[in-house]
Amino acid sequence: MVKSADIGSKRLINLAPDAWVKWVTQRPEVVAKEILGSEFQWINRETDVLVKAYSTTHGDFLVLNELHLHYTAHLPLRMRAYAALAQERYRLPTYPVLVNILPPPSTLTIVNSYEQEFLGLRAIQDYRVINLWEIDAEIVFQQPLPSLLPFVPILRGGGEASVMQRALQVLRADAQLNELESLLAFFASFVLDTPLVQQIMEWDMAVLRESPWYHEIEERGILQGARRQLIRVLEQRFGEIPHEVEVRLERESVEKLESLMDSAIAVNSLEEFVVILST
Repeated sequence: MVKSADIGSKRLINLAPDAWVKWVTQRPEVVAKEILGSEFQWINRETDVLVKAYSTTHGDFLVLNELHLHYTAHLPLRMRAYAALAQERYRLPTYPVLVNILPPPSTLTIVNSYEQEFLGLRAIQDYRVINLWEIDAEIVFQQPLPSLLPFVPILRGGGEASVMQRALQVLRADAQLNELESLLAFFASFVLDTPLVQQIMEWDMAVLRESPWYHEIEERGILQGARRQLIRVLEQRFGEIPHEVEVRLERESVEKLESLMDSAIAVNSLEEFVVILST
């Protein structure tokens, strides 16, 4: 059995911080100096990793890394706030990077900047966006990028059993990396259904439950299941559901969806259900 391990964002980036900062900044001369504390007064998130980096051209600066399982609409504001907090605390220029692990719902558009204008004043924060499903799996092996090895199955071209086996061999060949087998198996379960994946998952479910991503996936799974069940009931009763109704259901909590399920069973028309949805 693989030993218990921290498989959060900081642990992954700390595997090869130099390779990571070169990749996210797209500048081969950049090196990582140290991983800094990302706690800012009352704010502390396990998905945030702040790296002090150095470039011969730009000197010392910060690379603020946000790794998120799913993109959400509040992330642009979050990127603005964290970039400002990091720069204020460490008095260094900040390069913010948002890494999205899984594609968001079609109702969300991923943006790479925060912009707001209020009473003639503007607030703007640009940041780099990296969508892992757009990254070629081969890059992980060529550069190499050990921090991305657990994500290989969900990268472009990584959803093959042979590619997962290749990533697994790399992990098992390094004592520092083999504790990430369970995370590799977890993401492989999104695209593969093989005895190998199931075997690894059985070994390491206890380890996966320690990851902040596991809890987010679990919560989102419950939410998506409740939403799908509600839509199925509505379709069985009233036929095809308008897209705008599905969009509105994307915003609701599990508790609200459960309440709406009772309404979906009781109402006499879709229009009546929409009225309740609007309240």
